[in-house]
Amino acid sequence: MTSWTTADSAALYGLDRWGEPYFSVNGRGHISVQPQGERGGSLDLLELVQGLQGRNLGLPLLIRFDDILEDRLERLHAAFERAIAQYGYGGRYQGVFPVKCNQQRHVVEELVACGRRWHFGLEAGSKAELLIALSLIDDPEALLICNGYKDQRYIETAILARRLGRQPVVVIEQADEVQRIIDASRALGAAPFIGIRAKLSSRSSGRWGSSVGDKAKFGLSIPDLLATVEALRDADLLQDLRLLHFHVGSQINDIAVLKDALQEAGQIYVELTKLGAPMGYLDVGGGLGVDYDGSRTASAASTNYSLQNYANDVVATVRECCEPHGVPVPTLVSESGRAIASHFSVLVFNVLGSAQVPAALPAAGESEPLTVRNLRETLAGITATGSDDDGAVSRLQEAWNDAIKFKDDALAAFRLGYLSLPERAMAEQLTWACASAIVERLPRSGAVPDDLKSLRAALAGTYYANLSVFRSAPDTWAIEQLFPLLPIHRLEEEPTRLGHFADLTCDSDGKLARFIGDGQAKPLLELHAPQEGQPYLIGMFLGGAYQEVMGNLHNLFGSTNAVHIRLAPGGGYQVDHVVRGNTNAQVLEAMEHQPELLLERLRVASEAAIQRGDLKINDAQRLMDHLETSLRQTTYLQG
Repeated sequence: MTSWTTADSAALYGLDRWGEPYFSVNGRGHISVQPQGERGGSLDLLELVQGLQGRNLGLPLLIRFDDILEDRLERLHAAFERAIAQYGYGGRYQGVFPVKCNQQRHVVEELVACGRRWHFGLEAGSKAELLIALSLIDDPEALLICNGYKDQRYIETAILARRLGRQPVVVIEQADEVQRIIDASRALGAAPFIGIRAKLSSRSSGRWGSSVGDKAKFGLSIPDLLATVEALRDADLLQDLRLLHFHVGSQINDIAVLKDALQEAGQIYVELTKLGAPMGYLDVGGGLGVDYDGSRTASAASTNYSLQNYANDVVATVRECCEPHGVPVPTLVSESGRAIASHFSVLVFNVLGSAQVPAALPAAGESEPLTVRNLRETLAGITATGSDDDGAVSRLQEAWNDAIKFKDDALAAFRLGYLSLPERAMAEQLTWACASAIVERLPRSGAVPDDLKSLRAALAGTYYANLSVFRSAPDTWAIEQLFPLLPIHRLEEEPTRLGHFADLTCDSDGKLARFIGDGQAKPLLELHAPQEGQPYLIGMFLGGAYQEVMGNLHNLFGSTNAVHIRLAPGGGYQVDHVVRGNTNAQVLEAMEHQPELLLERLRVASEAAIQRGDLKINDAQRLMDHLETSLRQTTYLQG
């Protein structure tokens, strides 16, 4: 057998599929991050984490690479520019970022700043997001797409923002919004730019397939759309109808879905111009997918197209719709949040410990029960079997059948009181020792019975992770989203164990037990045996979209420390921003508990215990010191 290499690790964890161009394995067996892709320098992720820990930033730690965010924007615009040139498209591309994807201040500010050269804008879906967008966008050419439910105040705010030099586009998504826009425009003597979201009949697929069709949450049916045009005409507002919007799902996995939707939307756009609306913008919504597992398929965790394929189809299809009718092609808008933000953040957490099945071989006793002796003899027979022996698999299968039978006999004897607890423990240990010995002797190729195939998984361990799934990776629990997970070091070593991760919450769902495989999810991940006194660090990748903003305070585990990193001009890196995670005091206050009152109650209880003689004064002081310190600390476990 050849020795394990870093290339083997890259292939095992799919880095050579989903990691390009930002993540790879370096010669030291550490994850390497190239924040500018193939155009810039690289950082050793383990060394980066160690440097940040030296700055008193404990794990779990969310590392945001702002260079990746900018690089994603550059690649998106470059793809559309190439497509526009290739197809002779007479318009341009102008994107917006949906704030709901990641509302963190430094993230949105960074996108607005680095997107200025393309007049990159924002999309808001609520009053709070509208306030964020209005305060950050000062480019008069950048779009501010106003989606979501809208009351009168929301609409009036957007109208007045137009006088500030902004370009708010109020998208009509419900029929009852039309009259509110008309009333607000009359009251203020001004109108916003108006958009219409159409419900498409085109099919969709994947987890968000219900985003289109007659039962879609948002959008106007064709009869409602025509009625809206006439209502705007009667109110003398048709000249402000500038944009058509549609959306076919948050993660479009099949490019055929997009092509069908584009053809339908393109024809609707043409018809709106024929009805007298000036138009000028076609918003293809979100949905530009991320290939989480690197399989390049139409599965829920992947896409069967590239970024350039996406841009080509948008540009070519819209042109084909408009040109035969003599309609000027529109400015193309997309709300690509997932494709922009997913790659730029990496969550690093440490493993606190692990639990394995009790497979250690117990010492033989002088007078062991028959069931225990039978298991010991079965194990001896297994160890005497060579993996290359003729009929080895058949004998291993027979031995495992015997081991299961003898274990069941031991359990029955224990229930009837004929076996002691230590003797039952010996039976269980011997059974697992049999399983381990069988796994070691199974051939690496050829037919293996299902019972024996499953033994390796049965021997898998639980790795206890210093994080909350509900806070940092809620989509893994809520919608079974797959994210790449792997160790960020020791990748020059062959991982010899299988395992899954259990988080800190007191919830059986608080686990990471679905991992990317070769085109399909697998329940266990190849991991290394923990080393005494040495940290074992795991990275979760491609989680920059939605995970932070949708995380919750289950068990009162709060936000993690977060840091913004940028490549330094002279090499290395610079820390642009540090965002401290929630303290215990802050999460208590979020639930309306008063930390000072809690401390006072415990101080009073301590005084009473001192008076009873149950607690010494110095122990009472130690207790209060621990409590006061805990309130100032992060909600996660310390070293």
